[in-house]
Amino acid sequence: MRREAPQSLADYAPLIFPAGMLTVFFVIPFGTMIAVSFFQRLQGAFYEPAFVFSNYARFLSTFFAGVLGFSLFLAISVAVCCVLLGIPFTYLLTRMQRKTQVVWLVALLSILSLSEVIIGFAWSTLFSRTAGITNLFVALGAMEKPVALSPSFGAVLTGMVYQAFPYTVLILYPALVRLDPTLTEAARTLGASPVKAFFTVVVPALRNTVIATLIMVFIFALGSYLLPQLLGRPQHWTLSVLITDQAIYQSNMPFAAAMAVFLVLVTLALVGLTLFIGRKGEAA
Repeated sequence: MRREAPQSLADYAPLIFPAGMLTVFFVIPFGTMIAVSFFQRLQGAFYEPAFVFSNYARFLSTFFAGVLGFSLFLAISVAVCCVLLGIPFTYLLTRMQRKTQVVWLVALLSILSLSEVIIGFAWSTLFSRTAGITNLFVALGAMEKPVALSPSFGAVLTGMVYQAFPYTVLILYPALVRLDPTLTEAARTLGASPVKAFFTVVVPALRNTVIATLIMVFIFALGSYLLPQLLGRPQHWTLSVLITDQAIYQSNMPFAAAMAVFLVLVTLALVGLTLFIGRKGEAA
């Protein structure tokens, strides 16, 4: 079907509401944040309108580089773990009966209904010394006494993978459902084992989808705020936590705005990369 070009201004009417919402809730706040990022901070936790680059110059400090490096490392780790777990899980899910698939998908959607606060406190309880999982290991004789598993990097990574895993499955599921099952059957006929057929047929066929999933989960993990605070130490805080700390507790709104602008631009760039990969996959 060929799409006709708009002939009059009335044809653009359906775009008025979404354009207005985008302007009010994104363009204006983001523009204000950009303006504040160039303001100058004064003594006494005040700031005045100016056009200085000192807030962005602080990006070159060792402290900011450490926080940014850890945030990127944590987001990459979460994305890689989710994809490594999500691909075989979703592949097996698509090979199940339809009713079983529905049950699993409903269970995953129920995880999405939980707030980050509930997830954080649930995992902090599970990793605690008094009521945590190590008490079960003690009862089974695998440990001598219970220990606390949080705060730690492993606790932060586990909580964030748990939170992002349903998104990973929901992104991979449509591509794996549409995958022709005769491809793996042909590989099995030629003598490939189920594992070899999976890695030589299924994974290459999902290359663009896997890359897009990695980017989307990376974006999701990059903006994590609460779980690093509940399950980690200060050295495990992400850039989002640092932005809140500078804006509320340090009263340095210009520097917080500069970091927020940087985070938004990185996120938009990654979203654009995801759309580019998706269009490239459709063209192929």
